[in-house]
Amino acid sequence: MKIMMVCLGNICRSPLAEGILQDKVKRRGLDWEIASSGTSGYHVGQLPDSRSMDIAERHGIDLSGQRSQRFVPGFFNEYDFILAMDTQNYEDLLSMCSSDKERNQVQLMMDYGEDPTVKDVPDPYYGGSDGFAEVYDLLDEATEGFLQAMILARD
Repeated sequence: MKIMMVCLGNICRSPLAEGILQDKVKRRGLDWEIASSGTSGYHVGQLPDSRSMDIAERHGIDLSGQRSQRFVPGFFNEYDFILAMDTQNYEDLLSMCSSDKERNQVQLMMDYGEDPTVKDVPDPYYGGSDGFAEVYDLLDEATEGFLQAMILARD
């Protein structure tokens, strides 16, 4: 299975989601490919935000091998699921779709969270480190929900 995590700049939320899900699938011995990208090209080639790297490191996850990339429509052919971090990026991704198959690949990450009223992973970029801890917790919960849903669908 191949999963693409998507936020705006691909330096805060989606790299963290990528790292968290990679850690979970690795610990379960699953052969999945997880990547991340952004709907904008603001930070192409850059490392994840140091605050994302710090919170990930506190949980034993290394994001230092990641570099920001922009989402391109060709990713619809490469990945099974495209998971958007918020409703704006979800809408931006849908605007790039050219078929129902592609539209069906795009989902909100928080649709796999425990609270159905939470639709967006908030963008912590302009806040302090506390926002990154909240984002980590939301993504930890939602990636676990996604993982469990995929395992159940397989069985």
